[in-house]
Amino acid sequence: MISRPQTDEYSAYASRYVDLVGNESILEILKREKDTTYNLFKEIGPDKAMYSYAEGKWTIKQVLGHMIDTERVHSYRALAFSHESIELPGFDQDVYMANATFNLRTLEDIANEYKTVRESTLYLFGSMSEEQSMRKGIASGSPVSVRAFAYMIAGHEMYHIKILKERYL
Repeated sequence: MISRPQTDEYSAYASRYVDLVGNESILEILKREKDTTYNLFKEIGPDKAMYSYAEGKWTIKQVLGHMIDTERVHSYRALAFSHESIELPGFDQDVYMANATFNLRTLEDIANEYKTVRESTLYLFGSMSEEQSMRKGIASGSPVSVRAFAYMIAGHEMYHIKILKERYL
């Protein structure tokens, strides 16, 4: 069981995501998101997949790709911190996106990748002990607990799905 992190277990910036997450089991939230997010992107037609609501903003494909990249980075950090207290660098989402190929792929393919990554995330957090989930390391210059990453992943997805529904769909 992964309990909710205390506010001193993540940065002030990350609170914008953690605060979006309710109080039910984080694993249940992540499972539910897997299905609802996958289905949402599967319903978007190929003609809409390259839509961007303004010049310089990401396409729908890139939004989903960004969610995948972020989940992978946070999952790696959680894995690393569950085994040792180390410092890991931040990642620049704009650099990642500039070097990504999401717009060259089908949205269906990216959605399938999302589902696979989320299943891996669920196995990762589902296999941890409570003690492992409370371990900490330094990411992007701030102390973060392993369990905070689970909440950051869920909240980050909620944040982007809200933007997607408001500005893209």
